[in-house]
Formats: sequence, C-alpha cells, structure tokens
Amino acid sequence: MDILEIVITFLLLIAAVLLVIVVLLQDSKNSGLGSAFGSESTALTTRGKKASREKQLQKLTVILAIIVAVLAIIMLLIPAFTKWFTPKTTNAMLDALRYYL
Repeated sequence: MDILEIVITFLLLIAAVLLVIVVLLQDSKNSGLGSAFGSESTALTTRGKKASREKQLQKLTVILAIIVAVLAIIMLLIPAFTKWFTPKTTNAMLDALRYYL
C-alpha cells in the first residue's frame, strides 16, 4: 500500500495546487468588504469571452474541489483498508509453516 499512498498523495498535491491557481485566476465578483455595506458599484452582466472564461473557471473549480475532497477521503481510508486486507498471521500458523518447512 505504500506505492498507492505515494501516488494518491502526489495526485492530491497536484489537484490542490491546481485548485489554488484556478481560484486565483478568477475575477472577484464584488469590490471587497465595501460592497457588503451597501455600496454596489460592480457591473451586473458581463458578455463575451470574459463571461465564458469565468464560467469555465468556475466549473473547473468545482471539479478540482470534488477531486481534492475525494482524494482526501481516500487518504483517510487507506489505513483502514490496509488493516482489513492484510492477512493475519497467528502463532499457530507460523508454527505450522515452520513444521512443514
């Protein structure tokens, strides 16, 4: 399971870095904290390539966030799977093996 953990950790790292980059590429929807107190000076609609690019970045953000969440859950469950699927050897089994070998 060590190789699996390394691969999933690497994929999680890549997905997290890509998520940060995609979020930073997006334009802010408001003018900061000032807009929370009533001053709304942003344009309500944007058209053309900019709107299409923003829509694609939003979809990519959601996809990358889901990938990061799934990989993080898998990383949490790997020790449990390792414990469940590792064959348990008892002293009786080892004694039997030594007897026949």
